[in-house]
Amino acid sequence: MISKRAQAISPAATLAMSKLAKDMQTDGIDVINLGVGESDFQTPENITTAAIAAIQADKTSFYTPAGGLDELKQAIVDDVKRRYDAVIARNNVVVTTGAKLSLYALMQVLINPNDVVVSAAPLWVSYVEQIKLAGGQLKTIQANNIALKLTRADLEMVSDPIKVVIVNSPTNPTGAVYTRDEITDILDWAKTRDTYVILDEIYGQLVYNGTQFTSGLQLQELEDSHMIIVDGVSKSYAMTGWRIGWTLASSEIIAAMNKLVGHLTSNPTAVAQYAAIAALTGPQDAIESMRLAYEQRLNTTFDRLNNVPGLHVAVKPQGAFYLFPKVSDNILSAAGVSSTYELSLKILQEAHVALPAGEGFGMPGYLRMGYAKDQAVLDEAIQRLTIFFKQYI
Repeated sequence: MISKRAQAISPAATLAMSKLAKDMQTDGIDVINLGVGESDFQTPENITTAAIAAIQADKTSFYTPAGGLDELKQAIVDDVKRRYDAVIARNNVVVTTGAKLSLYALMQVLINPNDVVVSAAPLWVSYVEQIKLAGGQLKTIQANNIALKLTRADLEMVSDPIKVVIVNSPTNPTGAVYTRDEITDILDWAKTRDTYVILDEIYGQLVYNGTQFTSGLQLQELEDSHMIIVDGVSKSYAMTGWRIGWTLASSEIIAAMNKLVGHLTSNPTAVAQYAAIAALTGPQDAIESMRLAYEQRLNTTFDRLNNVPGLHVAVKPQGAFYLFPKVSDNILSAAGVSSTYELSLKILQEAHVALPAGEGFGMPGYLRMGYAKDQAVLDEAIQRLTIFFKQYI
């Protein structure tokens, strides 16, 4: 019999929607898949060339250290210095098979049964299930601000002791970016309460229109602190398939994670680690080229999506590559559905556009639209959505 633990978790909403879309595409249906957080750019050539060179030099056939190659850890240390003028050591770094595994391992290392974890709603879909698998209690806060960001005042309203706070900036799915003062307030609050703060910074290099991103590494030191940073190469370097992420934390936390990942994966894939070294140590101009493309797509698509009847994005995203429009209250009943999840399936079947529903992000009544696609594709998707929603206005 399948374990109760496995039965209790739900499939990742974004991946489930993407699979439905791909199944339809296999059947010959022209589906526009905006359901998964993935760039349409190819991994930069210098990175793939380095991976091929590592294979040809016979560097990739054997196990590496469980927490990553020392050469990759040093590249991460140097990257932190370059980007944030912060000093960390290799024993503050563990490399994992994607940032998602970093987050899973952190939940296993930090959370005891019934420990309380707090995050803002909406939130990334896998936080929910990872906390559940660790036996923790997730308390989501629907923030009392238009940008839907967690604040120190929100945390002070929670009566139970909080073991972990998760802050995702830029945020998936809203694209909100926390200011320096907002991050500082949360970190200062946590210092007085023995609370860990996980700062998920995977989209930190993808911010737009003059927005300034603040990393926790610019605000306090890692060693002997309860601040934890999660990052990786997937989003900024168009390397989602390579599966390399990392955690930056106090050496005590890193040591515990090393023990755990040694049993989970033995080590991150060797060739992908050499690719990540090339990403961090090679030319960085590809990041800026992609960032500028996403910025242009955001600026164009934001206005066009807000012209779709029945959809509205209140605040223009500042980072990541998602729009999170609210669905007008009357649309559901007019369309004959009871939830935005059912609406998303109807959109997929009738308009052939894949958009995950807000339910998967802890925020019913919304849809998530990725804009990491060519503008012509995005325009076609908006045209299809316009035709679909006009039926119910």
